[in-house]
Amino acid sequence: MLKIDKEKCLGCGACAANCPVQAIKEKDGKYEIGEACVECGACAANCPAQAISK
Repeated sequence: MLKIDKEKCLGCGACAANCPVQAIKEKDGKYEIGEACVECGACAANCPAQAISK
């Protein structure tokens, strides 16, 4: 599953906005990837902080 590094996350929401299965949710100003993730990589491709990895 893909993970978001909370230290790098800007809280901009670009990942969630580009997730085709709505697997990314905001929590305390940062974002988390849930179990619905299909590992398509759309979130990582759109993250300006490059905070998403496997």
